[in-house]
Amino acid sequence: MMKKLLYLLICVAAPVAFSACSKSFLEVVPLGSQVASSTSDYDKLMNSPDYYLARGGGGWQEGVLMEDDVAAEDALFSPVSQHMTRLFQWQDVIYYPNDAYQRPPVLLSGLMTNMYQLNKIINEVMSSEGGTDAQKRSIRAEARATRAWSNFQLINLYAKPYLAATAGTDPGFPVITQADIAATVFKRGTVQEMYDFIIRDLTEALPDLPVVPAVRTRMSKPAAEGLLGKVYLFMGRYHDALPMLNAAFNDLGAGSAKLYDYNQTMETGGAFLPMDPNIGPTKGPGNNFIDLTESVLFKVYYNGRYNGNMAGNNGLVLTPQTAALYGAADLRLRLYTNKNPDGSLNAGGRLRKYGVQYSRYGLELSELYLLRAECKARLSDLPGAVADVETLRQHRMPAADAAVPATIAGDQVALIKFIIEERIREFAMEGYRWFDMRRLSVDPLFAGIIFTHTLYNKDGSTVSYTLRQPDRLVMQLPYSYLQYNPDMTNNP
Repeated sequence: MMKKLLYLLICVAAPVAFSACSKSFLEVVPLGSQVASSTSDYDKLMNSPDYYLARGGGGWQEGVLMEDDVAAEDALFSPVSQHMTRLFQWQDVIYYPNDAYQRPPVLLSGLMTNMYQLNKIINEVMSSEGGTDAQKRSIRAEARATRAWSNFQLINLYAKPYLAATAGTDPGFPVITQADIAATVFKRGTVQEMYDFIIRDLTEALPDLPVVPAVRTRMSKPAAEGLLGKVYLFMGRYHDALPMLNAAFNDLGAGSAKLYDYNQTMETGGAFLPMDPNIGPTKGPGNNFIDLTESVLFKVYYNGRYNGNMAGNNGLVLTPQTAALYGAADLRLRLYTNKNPDGSLNAGGRLRKYGVQYSRYGLELSELYLLRAECKARLSDLPGAVADVETLRQHRMPAADAAVPATIAGDQVALIKFIIEERIREFAMEGYRWFDMRRLSVDPLFAGIIFTHTLYNKDGSTVSYTLRQPDRLVMQLPYSYLQYNPDMTNNP
């Protein structure tokens, strides 16, 4: 983010980020100068795979290791990356300057590099050559909505959870609007300022976004509406969130995201089969990084075993409490196995997720249903909330098992908690829970919640780690970033 580091990030990432662009202007104009001139050039920049694809490292790999639905088997977990161990233990410092593997967090690096590109597009496309005014506005809108998504990640990693009473003073993440690698002064601002900026980007982008994007990997109007609804929900602004989530559903049409029905895809002869002893459903979306079927906003990251670059899921297993959330007929259980990677049975019967090598973390249709269900429940529309959560469940298990229990369906608090648990059932070990842990930590309905991790040793003993709240619900800014901006205050 700081001058030297941002310059390095741009130089390293640019060859990949610009791979979708024509070479004509890139070969002529030196890097660091204006690299696009025509409207078509800027349009091609928005096709960069860096906006949606993290096959080697990044994405929510850090979040997976910090969420409380996971435990770890020492024999498989300890030999891997030191960063994985620090994240699992919720240590104060994750990235030390003298680490053998010296680089900033991959997600942070990627988002900051993308921020440079997005700001160039936002600030320059309206004066580009050729193209209509409508085309230029549409490209700018896509870039602004993509910038909002990026900032939403950053504020949910490096600042406190949104709390209206303190958001105006809680340190945020710098709002960066210029593509200037010579900039040397960055101020953190406040959490409120960042959320206001995210909302403004999305709100002003909406009128110019395509309802159906020309390329499914790019931002669309329903994706931005759903994202804005999610932002409002994270702020506790449920009355504002629900209309946006409804709008997202209304704008999803033919050719858009649709739910897989596991009752069909997981049955004999189903589209996800055969089952493989190492990776589960061989043809499932978790093993196919280009499957966009359920994606409203497609973004995917590698969530398999440690690959030597950053982090992985080696040794991670579901906690017994999380495993107990699944009913016996829940077909999502087929994404888990009680066998270790070498084929031996897990001594404690614990489950590891082996059917999802690639996780989606943009905005999935399944999450859109759960976000709207939660909003409805919090606004006392219990039948509407039940209908949404049951729609998802009917696609994940037999209809006879999909109904929300009557004792829960009529109790507002119980239903909200059931929906949160459904989020765990749908997205366990994929990073979503880390974001929920943060927002629920300031929710009165979940007051007093304690987050722990358990490490299972080979001799049967265990080691427990407790997340220190509220400090470790926020990641510290890495040393390499502070080095080039020493006046920036770090998180505790």
